[in-house]
Amino acid sequence: MSATSQSYLFEKEPSGAVESLLAKVKQLREQINTANYNYYVLDNPTISDAEYDHLMRELQAIEEAHPELITPDSPTQRVGAAPLAAFQTVTHRLPLLSLDNAMNEGEIREFVARVQKSLPRQTIQFVAEPKIDGLAVELVYENGVLIAGSTRGDGVTGEDITQNLKTIRAIPLTLRQGRLPIPRLIEIRGEVYMDKADFQKLNEQQLAEGKPLFANPRNSAAGSLRQLDPCITARRPLKIFCYALGTCDGLQFATHWEFLQALPAWGLRVNPLVKLCSGLADLLDYYHQIEAQRNSLPYDIDGVVFKVNSLAQQVELGIKSRSPRWAIAAKFKAQQEITQILDIEASVGRTGAITPVAHFQPVQIGGVTVTNATLHNQDEIDRKDIRIGDWVVVQRAGDVIPQVVKVITEQRTGKEIPYHIPPQCPVCHANVVREEDEAKHRCPNMNCPAQIKARIEHFASKRAMDIEGLGEKLVEQLVDSGLVENVADLYYLSREQILSLERMADKSAQNLLDAIEKSKKISLARFIFALGIRNVGEHLGKVLENALGSLEKLQNASFEDLQAIEGVGPIVAQSIRNFFNEEANQQTVARLLSAGITFITTEKTAKSEISGKSFVFTGTLAAMSRDEAKALVEKLGGKASSAVSAKTDYVVVGENPGSKAATARQLGVKILSEAEFLKLISQKVGVN
Repeated sequence: MSATSQSYLFEKEPSGAVESLLAKVKQLREQINTANYNYYVLDNPTISDAEYDHLMRELQAIEEAHPELITPDSPTQRVGAAPLAAFQTVTHRLPLLSLDNAMNEGEIREFVARVQKSLPRQTIQFVAEPKIDGLAVELVYENGVLIAGSTRGDGVTGEDITQNLKTIRAIPLTLRQGRLPIPRLIEIRGEVYMDKADFQKLNEQQLAEGKPLFANPRNSAAGSLRQLDPCITARRPLKIFCYALGTCDGLQFATHWEFLQALPAWGLRVNPLVKLCSGLADLLDYYHQIEAQRNSLPYDIDGVVFKVNSLAQQVELGIKSRSPRWAIAAKFKAQQEITQILDIEASVGRTGAITPVAHFQPVQIGGVTVTNATLHNQDEIDRKDIRIGDWVVVQRAGDVIPQVVKVITEQRTGKEIPYHIPPQCPVCHANVVREEDEAKHRCPNMNCPAQIKARIEHFASKRAMDIEGLGEKLVEQLVDSGLVENVADLYYLSREQILSLERMADKSAQNLLDAIEKSKKISLARFIFALGIRNVGEHLGKVLENALGSLEKLQNASFEDLQAIEGVGPIVAQSIRNFFNEEANQQTVARLLSAGITFITTEKTAKSEISGKSFVFTGTLAAMSRDEAKALVEKLGGKASSAVSAKTDYVVVGENPGSKAATARQLGVKILSEAEFLKLISQKVGVN
């Protein structure tokens, strides 16, 4: 607040009273912030709960009388925002990378050996810390004030949960002045979690109120942070440990350890069990020491994390596509129990994938009651020879996902029943298909009730039919009410039917009808993509449009015709035939065309230096996904193919390339690194 605005607001107040009031507000905020710091960061309370409540009430009274004094970083503003309709998406300045896992002592040794080999004749230190089983978040401070907070998401984008994070008192709204200056901008990563005892109390409260129980502390922490109403989050006993640096403008650190030492001085919590280690022996000692303490800790952990301490060495080691080479998560042995499989049933997912699920005699594993587990696919069942009635060893993979480790064949009685995924979908009874080189069985019926909601959401999405306003909640209402049973039904909805839905007014109904009508004029490529044919994405939609030119030709194309198209392999060809061989899909497409869908000619791509050139991508790219790279090539007039031939102009090689690179060398096709590819297309793309 400027001096001018303060003068205006207090123009009727004596100057001495104004100064006294401002000083009192400043004093109260400092006292409350100091109390929070001592309690949550130092674990050393200096005032009683009653004294804390008295200070807070006094500050609230002053701010209620003088709302012009309220600032975003006031302790009273931890809960002040109205409930949200939905979370906004935010893009991280630097990706929040996931970590590779070391599942045993041998893999820890391999990690250290790789680091030492990459940094020969250098002294290497590591920082070791417990791996908290919670939800990863990022805090953004600008000039010391918390301005944003988000979930990790997919590492590149996350959800904006700023208001919910502000409710956690262990997160300072303003950084404390410490021995180091406060950077102009700093991003701090951490893990929000819930103590075991607090989780138990929360479930007792849920039980008393007749509400469903939370599965485990991690789920309750994640669910609490993703509440649209921050008042609900504020009532949950959430905590945080901070452990990583993102962007930092205005201050430099030489080591990760130095960064961790700065955090408590700024008012941020760091796990007290972090340790600086000098080599493999130290790391293994730490690993076994923390594993021994695991069950006695007040919070859940599922391993430890080892990071190279020197930030310069981290840069030198670099990153792979989604994980750094300078860090690893060393997981603990999963806790196991023995139970009996009572039944196995096929579950149909939202994408049509059919997954066998084992139902157990309930068993406690790591404090959680486990009653079922996915068996993944028929190959997995056959490999482990899992039968109904078997006694099996069950563990929670990563201490979260239940899985069957092995069958105890010695306990078989001869009454056990082998299991096979049924030939018909258990929901719609369509013939189940299993495509070549794929482990999953699938229901090919696009109108299958088990997958129709996901089908409609995909069909209406921006890159498909682009039906604006047809989001997840509205799709649920349309399907649950029986108004829509397949994607074609969207084009036969009446105004009266839409108005019968919850929270649907005249204008909203008309907007939806207009959006549906507008979507009737679409390119053939986008329509093909919208149909949700297995293995046919945006790029292949364009390939099929260019090669065949009409939907009728696509519907009638044989397997051999399809496979002859450059960029269409046998798996894609079979997927297309499976789709159009299904009578229900044929009927749906016919109804879509009868509703008035017509195909428009797409714009020709602009000429560029790579126009007409053919590209094949292999391995994992760091700067973008392979689909994004293919789309970029096509935008510039080039062609992206999935197979290498003598006609291929370039093969772009990423991390861990497949056999395509060897084929390219045999045929004499030019091979490009990712950096060379980016230079060729003259695009400045940041690393994801």
